[in-house]
Amino acid sequence: MSTLTVYPPAKINLSLKIKRKREDGFHELETLVLPMPGLTDELRFEAADEFTLHCDTPGVPTDQSNLVSRALHLFEKNTGKKARYRITLKKRIPHGAGLGGGSSDAASTFLALNQLTGTSVPLPRLAEWAGKLGSDIPLFLYESASWCRGKGEIVEPLDLPWSDPILLFKPSFSISTPWAYSRWGESQEIHGISYASTQVSEIDLRNDLERPVFEKYRFLAELKQFLLEQPETQTSMMSGSGSTVFAVLRDQKDAAPLIERTLKELDPTLWTHLSIF
Repeated sequence: MSTLTVYPPAKINLSLKIKRKREDGFHELETLVLPMPGLTDELRFEAADEFTLHCDTPGVPTDQSNLVSRALHLFEKNTGKKARYRITLKKRIPHGAGLGGGSSDAASTFLALNQLTGTSVPLPRLAEWAGKLGSDIPLFLYESASWCRGKGEIVEPLDLPWSDPILLFKPSFSISTPWAYSRWGESQEIHGISYASTQVSEIDLRNDLERPVFEKYRFLAELKQFLLEQPETQTSMMSGSGSTVFAVLRDQKDAAPLIERTLKELDPTLWTHLSIF
């Protein structure tokens, strides 16, 4: 096989609970992650004389700092096989949005190279390699809703009976994940903003990173509170470290009026995406 195209999916965190800060500087967490149908990047692999990475989105690095490049070189190092491919990355998942785009691209690179080279590395071994690059990369290897624990690298796939439509909203700014975690311990809640767990389809939705992120980025707190108060919405929450805030809808037909109202009253430049399950 000389060419292959794969579609790394976005994710949201239905629940993200931080237990404590670990001695290694990371945070012990427990998070429920849900892949988002219809929101993917595109990665095309074509056999070439040497490895190159190209991207259609300005500002996305194509050097060794990109997780796709790092995943490819780690795969080469651990298998002893040369991965000489021209990789073309088309970005559809917003950057710095709490949707896991870069991590998903890296995971899909591991899976694609495993197939292209005929190496057949077992999934648990790939997950071990992926965890060395980033704590949230292994979860994307399983292509399933998952509970993630530890730093996020301990993945437990599950059959999640989720059917409620989810509407994503992202402002023009992005948020650094390391920054958000670094502010968690000393952050304070904002008066009038709801941080409490809510329940949808017998799942408790909660995000402990809302506290530090909302403290600096007040617009996200206002966006969440606005969505909570709309008749089309069952609940609303920030995904991961932001800056995406999502609304769980009562019906997919409610998406259009809610988008129109939110853009009109809060920010006409908001990026939106509706996922149907």
